[in-house]
Amino acid sequence: MTVSQPKSPNAEAYRVLRTNLLFSAVDNPPRSLLVTSSSPTEGKSTTLANLGVVMAQQGQRVVLVDSDLRRPTLHRLFQLPNTVGLTNAAARAPTAAPFMQPTQVENLSVLTTGPLPPNPAELLGSTRFGELLKDLYQHADVILFDSPPALAVTDAPVLARQVDGVLLIIDAGATRRQWAVSAQETLNKVGAKVLGVALNRLNLKGSGYYYYHNYYSDDGSNDGKTKSKRRIQPQGWRRWLPRSS
Repeated sequence: MTVSQPKSPNAEAYRVLRTNLLFSAVDNPPRSLLVTSSSPTEGKSTTLANLGVVMAQQGQRVVLVDSDLRRPTLHRLFQLPNTVGLTNAAARAPTAAPFMQPTQVENLSVLTTGPLPPNPAELLGSTRFGELLKDLYQHADVILFDSPPALAVTDAPVLARQVDGVLLIIDAGATRRQWAVSAQETLNKVGAKVLGVALNRLNLKGSGYYYYHNYYSDDGSNDGKTKSKRRIQPQGWRRWLPRSS
């Protein structure tokens, strides 16, 4: 989305997410970030990919690491081969540079999984992986890690202990409240720093927000006038808010 339709409202939403993450710790913004969810198909990989693009477009050197060593996705999103990658780097060097693949987006590289190991959690928690993470800092300003869902296997909590922050993805139309709470509790137990939640697939028709849409000309320039302004009526979006104690 952020590559093919950079002027769309959806792409702008990813830039808002980028800004919020950067300002989550103004004096010490996170250099490594784990993106996870409570369950599969909540959009964590798509969110990570688009977030990486908008960070790279800002001029930062970004490396996306596919650390979902069970069901990898990033190589398909960026149409890259996955014959070698993270597992090779952790086993051989450990150094990441020979295995990082450039993308069509300037400043953005991807470290795919490579061959899937029989023991993903053990590899991600190993000393060699820790050394590889230190090496990645030499090649990037920001490192974004994709991972399996936090409730499915132990991989995400293992990774969460080693990064600066965690972003939890929630599907507005599918994630149950208890799943989200359990995912946060699982991350908290290992001392992870959960920076916040990204609410994905939010239906604006039921969000209760005012939505203002500027139309752009073909070259992407704004004519300075708001062509459309409409109020979206609330329809129960408060059910997603945590209950107060």
